[in-house]
Amino acid sequence: QVQLVATGGGLVQAGDSLRLSCAGSGRTFSSHAIAWSRQAPGKYREFIGVISWSGGSTNYADSVKGRFTISRDNAKNTVYLQMNSLKPEDTAVYYCNARNTIVLITTTREYDYWGQGTQVTVSS
Repeated sequence: QVQLVATGGGLVQAGDSLRLSCAGSGRTFSSHAIAWSRQAPGKYREFIGVISWSGGSTNYADSVKGRFTISRDNAKNTVYLQMNSLKPEDTAVYYCNARNTIVLITTTREYDYWGQGTQVTVSS
């Protein structure tokens, strides 16, 4: 069983940076791939990126590639989402998701565990 808590959201201006954290509990957190997804009002949940259990591999959606970076510190059971050059269209509730797999899954519904989400609002 893995529990996830996403924090770090807030209100920022376009062009600003923000770092989200996903704190995990459970002895097996470090064996889980962790993904970030987001959902804007009236839109489907969108995959943003994923990091492997070791942190050695990542995969990003085209919409955030080059602007967002995922990293993890397994000693702290925490995964980070560094967001740079934020745009108004990045406004959404951001979620972290976990699955015990070595595969970098890019489909949000394939993940077994979900955090509660943190709101990110980017003003123009």
